[in-house]
Amino acid sequence: MQEKISQLSVAIDSFTASSVEEVEALRIKYLSKKGEITALFNDFRNVPNEQKREIGQLLNQLRDKAQDKINALKESFENAQVHVAGSDLTRTADPIALGTRHPLSIVKNEIIDIFSRIGFTVAEGPEVEDDWHVFGALNFAPEHPARDMQDTFFVEKNPDVLLRTHTSSVQSHIMTTQKPPIRVLCPGRVYRNEAISYRAHCFFHQVEGLYIDKDVSFADLKQALLYFAKEMFGENTQIRLRPSYFPFTEPSAEMDISCNLCGGKGCNFCKHTGWVEILGCGMVDPNVLEACGIDSKVYTGYAFGMGVERITNLKYQVKDLRLFSENDVRFLQQFKSAF
Repeated sequence: MQEKISQLSVAIDSFTASSVEEVEALRIKYLSKKGEITALFNDFRNVPNEQKREIGQLLNQLRDKAQDKINALKESFENAQVHVAGSDLTRTADPIALGTRHPLSIVKNEIIDIFSRIGFTVAEGPEVEDDWHVFGALNFAPEHPARDMQDTFFVEKNPDVLLRTHTSSVQSHIMTTQKPPIRVLCPGRVYRNEAISYRAHCFFHQVEGLYIDKDVSFADLKQALLYFAKEMFGENTQIRLRPSYFPFTEPSAEMDISCNLCGGKGCNFCKHTGWVEILGCGMVDPNVLEACGIDSKVYTGYAFGMGVERITNLKYQVKDLRLFSENDVRFLQQFKSAF
């Protein structure tokens, strides 16, 4: 009997099955009422008494071994069936194409990352705002054209509720709720009542920055913007600041960078000037600080703002602003390797 047990043990080790039916056939062959292992248990009564203990242990081990092997085979097929049941058999066998981040998101995140290295944190606010946070706190005169319906979207003809025209409204919230020093970056979508064309849209995206502390100077502003330009467009990028006017800064300036296509030599993109405008900036007007509860005799600050679409155009030479909001997959696929 010991020889028969050894033979069956070797056979069990080599158990294989290609279907659930074959597993059941193995169970019947070895463990059913007429199975080979069951037959050995029936012959156990003929074993001499002095061998019963040893043979009994071997028989029990053989039966357990066969049962474990059959259970393992059965479980493997059940798991395979669950996997198939959870699969979509109508799906194409071709690999699923990977998506990509939107080019505006790529550039916005890059701008945030650059300024975060010099201490700026991100602040966000509502897109539906009141007149005071958008205009009043920022030194806009009551008769300023930005307050006209031709330039601004008002909500339900309410002159005090509107879609923000710039993310400077977030800065208004920050200045009225936090004490200096303040160093924040305000990204977000803004709205203006403009005709949609290849070079203008009724909504677009901005990133604005604000720094308020004691002894902040225009030189600090210039150095921060020079750092940004070199990080965004390359180490050889140069900047220039031209006098300008904004209600909320004084003095104010427009910032140009040397054309990143021709290196400042002049081309069609920069209209042969060698320079491309990218943002507006200036020192925060004392009237703005006082309106927000900050002592302008103690604190000074600078602010700047840029259009994300403008920066994206410079980096990727996108000629039509409408492409950013049309969600054409062919356009978006061009930015797969841009992040």
